[in-house]
Amino acid sequence: MANNAIETQQFDLLVVGAGPGGYVAAIRAAQLGLNTAIIEKQHMGGVCLNWGCIPTKSLLKSAEVYESMQHAEDYGLTIKGAGFDIQKIVQRSRNIAEGLSGGIDHLMKKNKITVIDGFARLSAPGQLDVSVNGTTTASVAAPHIIFATGASPRVIPGMEPDGKVIWTAKEAMTPQTLPKSLLVVGSGAIGIEFASFYRSFGCEVTILEMQDRILPQEDADVSKVALRAFKKRGMKFFTSAKLNELEANETNASAKWTDKSGKAIEGTFDRVMLAVGVVANTDGLGLVEQGVQLNRGQVVVNEWSETAVKGVYAIGDMTAPPLLAHKASHEAVICVEKIAGLADLEPLSAMSVPGCTYSSPQIASVGMTEVQAQAEGIKTRVGKFDLSALGKAQAMGKTEGFVKTVFDEETGELLGAHMIGAEVTELIQGYVIAQKLETTEDELMHTVFAHPTMSEAMHESVLDAFDKAIHS
Repeated sequence: MANNAIETQQFDLLVVGAGPGGYVAAIRAAQLGLNTAIIEKQHMGGVCLNWGCIPTKSLLKSAEVYESMQHAEDYGLTIKGAGFDIQKIVQRSRNIAEGLSGGIDHLMKKNKITVIDGFARLSAPGQLDVSVNGTTTASVAAPHIIFATGASPRVIPGMEPDGKVIWTAKEAMTPQTLPKSLLVVGSGAIGIEFASFYRSFGCEVTILEMQDRILPQEDADVSKVALRAFKKRGMKFFTSAKLNELEANETNASAKWTDKSGKAIEGTFDRVMLAVGVVANTDGLGLVEQGVQLNRGQVVVNEWSETAVKGVYAIGDMTAPPLLAHKASHEAVICVEKIAGLADLEPLSAMSVPGCTYSSPQIASVGMTEVQAQAEGIKTRVGKFDLSALGKAQAMGKTEGFVKTVFDEETGELLGAHMIGAEVTELIQGYVIAQKLETTEDELMHTVFAHPTMSEAMHESVLDAFDKAIHS
């Protein structure tokens, strides 16, 4: 209940959570003239900026540079005594995150957004109680409240992280020393990125995946090439695996699992990282008590991010997949503009949200896979171009991977694009824009791509889908 001794402050819009969904919502609302407050219990920028997207990319860049150093002779270069300092690598990552978090503080001041520290709870329609360490410190009200509280790592019952030997991504991001062996449970983007990082610095990495292939959200061809590439780097994989037991002591952990043939396997590892998904942060927010509906722990919203309760909205990782920072930011803008009454808005389609995995090699995709399109009864035309045939890839010494495109044969619509290889997390945006502009196959085929560039593989893949490829 609200503390009657605390005067309730009135706003046009309240935002709960200052991650990539929340802070973007607050800024867009301020731009539209709404008196806005944002409530955050910990870090401006949320998990993404502080403990996710940004600091992990810093770590992975260090890994990429170190790997390049190991192959200097391939480029006619000589490097003697190449080494690394894991604590300096981690500190660089933390410095970048802290700097960007401070930048969000600046944006709040610049846009005259009221920032309130604490944990917010929906205490009544249109009202939030804010507390710090269990003590109510503020009461705020508004006709519109956006929840953007994100998600937390999923925990396997009986195998809870201890922060020392059994890690979540947060602990894996800040190691004091480099483990000699690491078991990663889960081969989605997070698991694969950390597996790739630790392997770059010589750690023996083993990955368990309960589904029948790694990166199960990606196109099957991408998963196949990724598996081959990661195995070539010395990583070990068990797919269709079931983790049965995990016990940790002060220095290591023992794991027991069953492989795809039903064979019992066990091993001992210096560290174990759990990357088995996330759960929405809804506990204690008062959402269910006020009538907000949940489905398997996620907040149920319509295409405008509205919940079942008038004036209450939810965006980002606490709602339906894909659980990605850029999806949260885009939802934030749409949600706020809908609240402000702007016309000609379009809801966000999950199929228009690109996904990127910053491993070595990189992986990126948008839209339907070939299998998904066929499952919907769509007759497709599929193009594929291997990077090994690309001049720029050869010059870079990065020939591993391919670009694959999926078209509707009848309409020429670009249904999806799937890539694995160097810099594909940058290339994917070309296809995202093409989809947004409803570009046809004919327009893509007649678009000029600069030479020599990695993007030429995109053009050749489109040409290949219609039997017009030049270089394959």
